[in-house]
Amino acid sequence: MFANFLIGLREGLEAALVVGILVAYLVRTDRRHLLRWVWAGVGVAVVVSIAFGAALTYGPKGLSFEAQEMIGGLLSVAAVGLITWMVFWMARTARTLRSDLHARLDTAATAGPVAVGLMALLAVGREGLETALFLWAGVRATGESTDPLVGALLGIVVAVVLGALITEGAVRLDLAKFFTWTAVLLVVVAAGVLGYGIHDLQEARFLPGLNNLAFDVSRQIPPGSWYGTLLKGTINFSPATTWLEATAWFAYLAVVLPLFLRTVGAQRRPAAAAVPPRADTAAGDLAALRSESITTQPTAEVPS
Repeated sequence: MFANFLIGLREGLEAALVVGILVAYLVRTDRRHLLRWVWAGVGVAVVVSIAFGAALTYGPKGLSFEAQEMIGGLLSVAAVGLITWMVFWMARTARTLRSDLHARLDTAATAGPVAVGLMALLAVGREGLETALFLWAGVRATGESTDPLVGALLGIVVAVVLGALITEGAVRLDLAKFFTWTAVLLVVVAAGVLGYGIHDLQEARFLPGLNNLAFDVSRQIPPGSWYGTLLKGTINFSPATTWLEATAWFAYLAVVLPLFLRTVGAQRRPAAAAVPPRADTAAGDLAALRSESITTQPTAEVPS
C-alpha cells in the first residue's frame, strides 16, 4: 500500500504543479479566457488515464494463464523502464520545466484555444499514463486486493491538496529534496516490480529458472504475516526468490541508483553556484494564481 501511495503522491504532485504553472501563467499574462481549455485538456487526460488502467486490468482476463503472465511480465518491465526514464528526466530538466512550459503555452496560445487544450492534455496525460501503468504493475506485484488502489487514491488526493496549498502559498515545501527522496524510493520499488515481472515471465515459460531458488524464507517470513505483507507492500519482497529475480533486482539497484544520485549532484552544482538556496523553490510562478502583478524570481524552475 505504501509503494502505491508513494506513486500516487509523487505523480499526482507533478501533475498538480504542471497544471498550477499553466494556470498561473495564463492568469499573469491576462489570458483567462484560455483557462477553460486547460481544464478541458486536464479532464480528458484523467479520463484517458482511467480508461488505460481499465484496459490493462480487464483486457487480458480471457487469455490463458501463460498469456496473462507473459503480458503482465512484459508490461511490468515496461513500467520499470518508464519510471526509470521519468526520474532521470525530472532530474535533468526540472530546473527549466517552468520556462519550457511557458514557451510551449505561448506557442499553443498563438495557434488557438484547441492547441492550448491539447498541450494540457499531453502534459498531464503523460503523468496519468505513467501512473496507470506503474500502479497496475505495482498492484500485480503486491497482490490483487483493494489496498494498493486505496493507497494510490490516498496519494493522489494528498498530492492535489498539497499542490493547491503550495499554489496558495499556505505550505512551503523544499521540492528539490521531496522529488529526490521520492525518486530514490521509487527506484527501490521499481527494482521489486522488475523482479516480479521477471517471475511472471518465468511462469509464462518465456524465461528459464522458475524452480532455481536463490533463497526461500517462507517459513521465517510467511507471506500472510503482517511483516511479510509490509515487506511485500513496500519493496515487493518475495520470500521465495529465483536466482534470475534476485540478479535482476540487485543489478538494477547497483546501476540505476548510483547513476541517479550522480545525475542529481551534477544538476545541483551549477544551480547552487548561480542561485542562493531557498526554502520554498516552488513559490515563484505558482504564486501568480493569487496575484497578477507578481514578478517571477530568478530561481530554479521546479527542483530536481
